Amino acid sequence: MKFTISREKFLQPLQLVVGAVERRHTLPILSNVLIKVSEDALWLTGTDLEVELISSVALEGEFSEGETTVPAKKLLDIIRGLNEGNDVVFQLDGSKAIIRSGRGRYSLSTLSANDYPNLEDWEGEVEFEVTRSDLKQLIDSTSFSMAQQDVRYYLNGMSLETEGNVVRTVATDGHRLALCKLEFEGLSLSSRQVIIPRKGVLEITRLIEDDDKGLKIQIGSNHIRIFSTDFIFTSKLVDGRFPDYRRVVPKECDKVVKSNKEVLKQTFSRAAILSNEKFKGVRLNLASGELKITANNPEQEEAEEIVDVDYNGEDLEIGFNVAYLIDVLNALKSDEVHISLSDSNSSALIESEGDSASQYVIMPMRL
Repeated sequence: MKFTISREKFLQPLQLVVGAVERRHTLPILSNVLIKVSEDALWLTGTDLEVELISSVALEGEFSEGETTVPAKKLLDIIRGLNEGNDVVFQLDGSKAIIRSGRGRYSLSTLSANDYPNLEDWEGEVEFEVTRSDLKQLIDSTSFSMAQQDVRYYLNGMSLETEGNVVRTVATDGHRLALCKLEFEGLSLSSRQVIIPRKGVLEITRLIEDDDKGLKIQIGSNHIRIFSTDFIFTSKLVDGRFPDYRRVVPKECDKVVKSNKEVLKQTFSRAAILSNEKFKGVRLNLASGELKITANNPEQEEAEEIVDVDYNGEDLEIGFNVAYLIDVLNALKSDEVHISLSDSNSSALIESEGDSASQYVIMPMRL
């Protein structure tokens, strides 16, 4: 096995796949990247058994086919450290991989490619195409609400749902819920709901840019796969049932607050400075035309600020985790935000003005 490639052409797919490699794993081969030369192309694969990333680049000039695995992090550091514009010669020599560039020579240990784990072949049961920007919107609008290391393992991920011409993502950690749905003309999908694990969601976020390039998405019984022009990403799915989020979204809210998103975000950010570091609670006092935001902490420090809002309902006092409020305001796209409430013990529904694609539900706190 031997090939010659420019540093830049080697670095780009290598950086893509190394993100899927588990650095601290009980199986040594999972710290390696699979390098394969076949069909006039260099194929690179990284996996941690939960997610798998494959990227390829066309080879020019002379090469000989073959495959091996080498330590992913070391290889990436070597290639990244080479001078720009240099060519890289990669050659297998017995149990060592020899890398030459300029006047440098590097020898890396290898493990047999036959022992490298591949996610098993499977058939896609639901298949559709979207742009990268559409998928990015679906993920960015909801992923921040995923749980982290919750014993309810099905919350440590994001629900992806297809139904007719609608693709919907939902995430919740039990205290807040984020929902985003997009409608696509010409799609006619069967009803399906799967849970993508947290690592899979974060990897997809790392991989996709906010552009109009197309993606093909396949959903199987245990996996989801995304095909792009420069990578093939596969993730196992969480085996579990996602909560019925429809029951959580408030239906009857007789109090609606309308305000400028940026003003609210800055005010909440200032109040958060003096909130309790552990619980992050802030108190909201609503009166006609204004919202008073107060926060305090065990050191007896206090923040109080009044914001002009569009509100004509009854007076109301309610508490929230300010970090959750700021996360939602960061995710909203419009300049104006609507907060729908019913009473001090019920969840708030937060939406962008004139945009029903994304909805956010936050449970109140007792302060």
